[in-house]
Amino acid sequence: MKKKLPIGIQTFKEIIDNNYAYIDKTGIALELIHNYKYAFLSRPRRFGKSLFLDTLHNIFEGKKELFENLAIYNKWDFDDTYPVIKISWGGDFKTLESTHKTAMDILQINQKRLGIECKLDDTPSGCFRKLIVEAYNKYQKPVVVLIDEYDKPILDNLENLQIALENRDFLRSFYVMLKENDAYIKFAFLTGISKFSKANIFSGLNNLEDISLTPRYATICGYTQSNIVNEFRDYFNGVDLDRVKEWYNGYNFLGESVYNPFDILKFIKNDFVFENYWWESGNPYFLITLLKQQPYNIPNLENITVGKELLNSFEVEKLRLEVLLFQSGYLTIDKMMATPLGVRYRLKVPNMEVQLSLNSLFLDYLCNSTYDENRLRLHEALQVGDMEVFSDTFTSLFASIPYNNYVKNNIGEYEGYYASVFYAYLAASGFNIIAEDVTNSGRIDITLLLKKQIYIIEFKLSKEKSKTNTALEQIKAKEYAFKYKDQNKNIYLLGIEFNTEDKNISSFEWEKFI
Repeated sequence: MKKKLPIGIQTFKEIIDNNYAYIDKTGIALELIHNYKYAFLSRPRRFGKSLFLDTLHNIFEGKKELFENLAIYNKWDFDDTYPVIKISWGGDFKTLESTHKTAMDILQINQKRLGIECKLDDTPSGCFRKLIVEAYNKYQKPVVVLIDEYDKPILDNLENLQIALENRDFLRSFYVMLKENDAYIKFAFLTGISKFSKANIFSGLNNLEDISLTPRYATICGYTQSNIVNEFRDYFNGVDLDRVKEWYNGYNFLGESVYNPFDILKFIKNDFVFENYWWESGNPYFLITLLKQQPYNIPNLENITVGKELLNSFEVEKLRLEVLLFQSGYLTIDKMMATPLGVRYRLKVPNMEVQLSLNSLFLDYLCNSTYDENRLRLHEALQVGDMEVFSDTFTSLFASIPYNNYVKNNIGEYEGYYASVFYAYLAASGFNIIAEDVTNSGRIDITLLLKKQIYIIEFKLSKEKSKTNTALEQIKAKEYAFKYKDQNKNIYLLGIEFNTEDKNISSFEWEKFI
């Protein structure tokens, strides 16, 4: 009999008691407890961080009956219990005062559960310190501290810099209590989305070890392919697992890639309809706010390479789009590379869900329209090399962009804008694209790969149509097509030129490579 699906349930006891489907993470939990005293895990939202934290809570409180038939059952002394302080940040963080009040409310819940009182007129930091010390004194055992979404008071205010910085300063003074009360603590585990630099929020907690990209903890949250094939096999009868993998797998934390659990559970519940479940559960429009502050060439998302120091750096005062995209789950690690300057990481969009959704968001920002009605027609046209439909689709797209998109900025004066619109539209339509495609003689602006066709696209920007050295001539002169000549596919060369006065395509030239 199929078990119920634990959609939105973050309480370990409820899952076990009510016979919900559960992927056993207790073996990883045991290893984590044995190897760390202070650990931090960064994962995107709805990835199972809260459930894992609650699993730890039940382990330390000795709820042995909940762990029968799980990996930890005969490997942990459940009679050796510990007082647990659990802080799950949720509430109103729109002012520093409301953040303080929320913190005190959370601490009072812990006081009641542990049978400990702190003076209500204390600061949150002072109350946190007392709670640790008094729990140690009452139970004569070191304290376990579990903090979920440690960064939420900051991330909820990314569009209000002053409040975000005030909350960051408050959290720094709050978390430093872990270090100052080290003698009373057995184990502390913090989860979140962002990874602030040590100088920012964890300046007073330099003994915190980040396991986010430690390979043996790559699957600490999320479902693996093995989980889909084995534990969920009864749910996926007759379902195309390759397509499921294409849509929802691909998150890589330097180990086996994983699925977002929320996607899989919603996909099953909704009768295997491929939709953007995880994406639609969040609010990614802070990315648009960031794009407005620092214009970005969207195709560059295909070619981002960063150092570890960047992935570990989240600065409220100077947010970087690639960092935010990675830490939020819109980009993931494609490859780790050793270089003379140290380890570097190539990033990529993880799967089809994020590709479609993220580029639809970008397209909405660039054009004030997702222009959905012509996508199916374009798909059909490109399968047979219909260049007229290709040209008409994008000419109409650029013509539809409101004039005020160009007012008070020079967005229409640089090639990256037009390339971004092309890229976002094609990616949001589900095409397989390579941006800045490297060849022996240069880089192709965009390569579009279909089952039977390949399109090599070069852009050029000018105030009038080029009479010599056109975009198409550049493709031919640099022999870009030779990279793909052995693939037994039709290859089309497209030179597309834009007029900065009309803000549209001025020349669409093409020919078939022979």
